Amino acid sequence: MERIEILHTDTLYTHRPLAEQFRELAERLGIALGWHYLLDFAWAASKIDLARPITVMDAGAASGLMQWWLAEAGVKVISVDRTSRAALPWKLRNRYHVVGMRPEDLLTDSPAQSIRGFLPSRYPQRWKTYPAKLRATLDSLCAHRQRDQRGIVRIYNQDLRTMPDIEPDSVDAVVSISALEHNPPDELKACVSELMRVLKPGGTLVATLAAARNNDWYHEPSKGWCYTEATLRDIFGLRPDSPSNYDHYDELFTALRDCAELRDNLADFYFRSGNNGMPWGVWDPKYQPVGVLRVKRKE
Repeated sequence: MERIEILHTDTLYTHRPLAEQFRELAERLGIALGWHYLLDFAWAASKIDLARPITVMDAGAASGLMQWWLAEAGVKVISVDRTSRAALPWKLRNRYHVVGMRPEDLLTDSPAQSIRGFLPSRYPQRWKTYPAKLRATLDSLCAHRQRDQRGIVRIYNQDLRTMPDIEPDSVDAVVSISALEHNPPDELKACVSELMRVLKPGGTLVATLAAARNNDWYHEPSKGWCYTEATLRDIFGLRPDSPSNYDHYDELFTALRDCAELRDNLADFYFRSGNNGMPWGVWDPKYQPVGVLRVKRKE
């Protein structure tokens, strides 16, 4: 099962139902997708076994889609990110069963803030938007009534290099979507070591990162590292015979650059800034996503 796999754009077709699930979920929650995230989500989701009740850690989750997709599948999720989500928006809290690992991980709002959702704006010029606001509030409450049918999402605001509140061998699977590459090589190795510590023997670590052909390098606009096959094998501790498709690097990169589905659906935020993976919305991929699958070996 272990492998390193540069994500082929064919993933959008071989796993089309999964890609559409994530696209629809993003629209429903109002979450903009990174330029290659549909590839990442579809590939990673296809590697997670949902046939039985499991606990999955979403490592570097932020407020991203994977944790909410898992929750809707009935999975118990441990959502870890070093950036605080203590003020997680109520549109997500009402829709999903969200709790804090510790009291400081998820702040509670006053009842007045919840009631305010039913009230019109204090400003008369905004009253014309009140019907839509009320409908959205009622929809959120309906989702809140149904949320216990979904999996629980436990928010844990913590650096991935040290997670003292998570017991060893306690998580069935770990998934990380385009997050670990924001760590330089020395820190990434510490992150992976800690993720493997909390993973149960026989469990899987599924991660997507950014690939580099010959040398590890840092992509300044997206603040992320691009890693070679040799570096990923070393950091993730993969067996020497674990398959890889890095020998098709150039061919896969050409397919990525020619992918109209990704090119023509860039999120709006790309066009407003040069500090992202596709500066100013100009389609010119400088790296390609790569997936790593590691299994924790049983003693």
